[in-house]
Amino acid sequence: MRLSASRLKLFKELTQAIGVPGQEMPVVKVLKKYYEGICDEIIHDNIGSIIAIKKSKVENAPRVLILSHMDEVGFIIKKIHDNGALSIHPVGGTWEQTMLSNRISVVAKDGTIHKGVVGATPPHLLKDSDRQKPMKIENMFIDIGCKSKDEVLALNINVGCSVVVDGPFEVLANGNRLLSKAFDDRYGCILGVEILQALKNKELPFDLYVGNSVQEEVGLRGATTVANLVKPDFAIILDCSPANDISGKKEELGQLGEGVLIRFFDRSMIAFPQLLDFQIKMCEKNNVKYQYYSSTGGTDAGMVHKSNAGVLTLTQCICARNIHTSGSIIDLDDYEGSKKVLLSILKYLNRERIEKFKEMSR
Repeated sequence: MRLSASRLKLFKELTQAIGVPGQEMPVVKVLKKYYEGICDEIIHDNIGSIIAIKKSKVENAPRVLILSHMDEVGFIIKKIHDNGALSIHPVGGTWEQTMLSNRISVVAKDGTIHKGVVGATPPHLLKDSDRQKPMKIENMFIDIGCKSKDEVLALNINVGCSVVVDGPFEVLANGNRLLSKAFDDRYGCILGVEILQALKNKELPFDLYVGNSVQEEVGLRGATTVANLVKPDFAIILDCSPANDISGKKEELGQLGEGVLIRFFDRSMIAFPQLLDFQIKMCEKNNVKYQYYSSTGGTDAGMVHKSNAGVLTLTQCICARNIHTSGSIIDLDDYEGSKKVLLSILKYLNRERIEKFKEMSR
């Protein structure tokens, strides 16, 4: 087993916490438990994000922000039917074909979790024309075993309660790959905790803010408030991007096991060239694999880099297979390599070097 018992617990707790956009409090509770004792202060914005602060002894120290998002793609209940079935509305990007017959969890208003399934009509009850069509989410029903609307309401489940597809945490095959729901972006949440643990007894020449934002999957909303609250001089965004390598084609972007993503372009940010060069040097210095990556999606970097007067922002991403499903897979070598590089970046940064990076944009 490559991960110790305590690290396995961290990975499991943070991936299995349920936190759809706008309802991330279960994730906050797990993070707060880990942050207590390894940081100097914990603060919050007003929409649910959490930030752990490790303060520097340097007067008027620059501020470095490490940011990952807590929310995972999921659903909210939009209607409770008289027979006890539930209709759902997607929150974040979900593909219908990953849904039918999956086990699900419904979070009641009091936090109780109720199990159920996405109902599927047996094929012999479908018309031939219907078999050829993908099932739309608006035509799917959640079955939690209730016989009536009153039974559902008695469980403290109402319109607006969250639903996620179950995806247990598993260590695969020889221990080099991990399977779970929500590695997008609990990868970043886990790494943020481990960075603070590693730096607990280290003095830094900057104030370190390890933040976890809400509602990234629906528009980078928490990143906006976190950036305005922290006002960082330098930001590093941790996120998990799609791997497209299962076919075996080496030319596809996002190869599991091929290291840190040098994310040079996406729809939300054109990367700072001086920071990409720096990131590559840190990978090479630490003998960590890296791969170039572009995306039609975005990360919290898209909002952070244009906040305030502009923020030097770098993405430190790895890729995962099957993101936005209950069965995402990451490579442990990618994770450990990203951790090593991130620690090396933090050990390098100080006021003078941050200012030099800023000067390169002037």
